[in-house]
Formats: sequence, C-alpha cells, structure tokens
Amino acid sequence: MSAAGLDPISEQAIDWMVALKAGTPDEALLQRLAHWLRQDPAHQRAWDRLQQRVGSPFAALRALDRRAPGHAADARQVLLAPTHSRREVLGALAGLSVAAAAAWGGWRSDGAQNWLADLHTASGERRSFTLADGSRLSLNSGSAVDLDFDANQRLLILRRGDLLIQVAADPRRPLRVRTAQGQVQALGTRFLVSQEANATRVVVFEHSVRASLPDGRWQDLQQGQAALLRSDGIQRLDGEQQQRAAWLQGRLEVLDEPLHAVVDALRPYQRGYIRVAPAVRDIRVQGVFPLDQPQQALAALAEALPISVERYGPWLMLIAPKRNK
Repeated sequence: MSAAGLDPISEQAIDWMVALKAGTPDEALLQRLAHWLRQDPAHQRAWDRLQQRVGSPFAALRALDRRAPGHAADARQVLLAPTHSRREVLGALAGLSVAAAAAWGGWRSDGAQNWLADLHTASGERRSFTLADGSRLSLNSGSAVDLDFDANQRLLILRRGDLLIQVAADPRRPLRVRTAQGQVQALGTRFLVSQEANATRVVVFEHSVRASLPDGRWQDLQQGQAALLRSDGIQRLDGEQQQRAAWLQGRLEVLDEPLHAVVDALRPYQRGYIRVAPAVRDIRVQGVFPLDQPQQALAALAEALPISVERYGPWLMLIAPKRNK
C-alpha cells in the first residue's frame, strides 16, 4: 500500500482509522464503522489489510517484542505517536521496515475486535448486561463477547477478557460460552470464564458446568471448582479461585501469582504498553490491589518487590530489577 495509486476503498479504510485514532471513539462512530464494514466484503478486506500494516500501537509493540525485538525500538516512535491525519498514516505505512511489517502479519487489532463485538468494554471499564433470556452478564475491562441466541441455542463467544454470568433457567436452550480453547455449558449456574493467552480459565460459583474441548474431551466442574482448558487437555486447579471475580468490586486479589500474571490483570486498566523484564517475570506476589487505580497498584508492587517501574512518556512502561544505589 502506498500514497500513490491507493484505491478508493483503501482510502476510506484509512479515513476510518484516522477517525478512530484521533480520540476516544463513541458508540455512534463505532456503529457507523460496523455498518461500513458490512456493506461490502471489499470494505472488510481493505480494513483487514490496513490493520495488518498499522494496527493498534500497543498490540503491534507486543508483537514486535515477541517476534522481532531488534526492530521494536525503531518502530516505537512511529507507533507511540498519536495519529491525526491521513498523511501520518501513510507515512507510518511507508516508514516501518519490512521486517517489522512481517512481524504483524496475520495480527488483528485488539481494539477493533472489541469495538465490533456485540458487547464490549473499554480500557478501565466494567459493565453488566441483562440478556434477552434474563441471564445477567458482567464483563471485565477490555472484554468482548458476541451473542448468538435463537430458538435452539444460547451461545456466547468470548473474544477476549473476562465474563461472569448468572444463567437464567431455560431447559430447552442450554447456555454455552465458547472460547479459543473450547466451550463451557451451564447446568443452571453462576460461573466465570477468562480468555487467557493460551488457555481458558473456568471458575464455578454456583451449581455446575460442563467444560469441553473441540476433540470431545470434557469434565464436569462443581461449585467451588476451577480448571484451565488448554489445547492438550483440561487441567483441574487446586487452591482458592473464587477471588478471580474480585474485579466485580474493582479489586485484584492475588494469593500467590507470578508478577507477569498480576501485570496482565492490570493491563486492561492501564493505557499504553507495559513490558516486564524476563528477570522479574516470575517473582511471586500476594496482596489486594485497586484495579481502577493501576498506577497506585504498580507503585505498591514497586515498594514491596525488588523491581523498578519506569515510565517513558505517556504510553510506555518498563518493569525491571531494582537498581542498587
């Protein structure tokens, strides 16, 4: 894609991205974008191509750090700068290296995925919904869910984040939550489902659920039980898991978790990119932290652990071993 010879649909896709990146998108703008994407398959293809080339700065930085660390520093200045014009978008497309562009191949914008879902929450936002069947659904910050309710089924597709649902009884239509690793079927219950990086976490608060994998393996989980669904099996979890729903009250309760997992739980509440150095990733943490004040939570971690939390501008934060004075 270049400044010369852009087709009209690609130009429209760039205009949409500029509108989204110029500020905090409102619901009306997101609905107009969704309508434009549905109008023509060519619109969706142009949008996907643009997402793959530019995408969201934060997800792109994560991809670069994982796949092409040597190029992350070169791309940061472009990626972290706010984009307010079509010229800047085209400049970003032209200026990023071929290797960096390859690192983003196949990646789809987290933000776009959220905004285009049936139900979603923004950074730092928690919401509760009453579904058409009377079930009560709560979403943690940065979560996205699609709904597929008809005369034969009640299906929730968790795209990202965390949900907790109190299921309304309907013997004819069992309620199921589908994730990247499998699905959870409610047997008249209240339960939590979290889409993690490589697993789905399930915690049962009332009654029971049936957790299953695409290959047909399944396990029933009773009240108070929890499990991780992975591609290679279902792992029962020992120890207390009920605190996983503390986000409903704006708290992060940590009993004994590695630092990187605690930071992952804070990410949806903290704008920008947080990188945890390998040397401190696995430091064990316990405590209660305020989700709605992530800076305070990170400061508390820095006081209690041998780590430093350093900010580089408004969008980048590095957590590393504390330096000896």
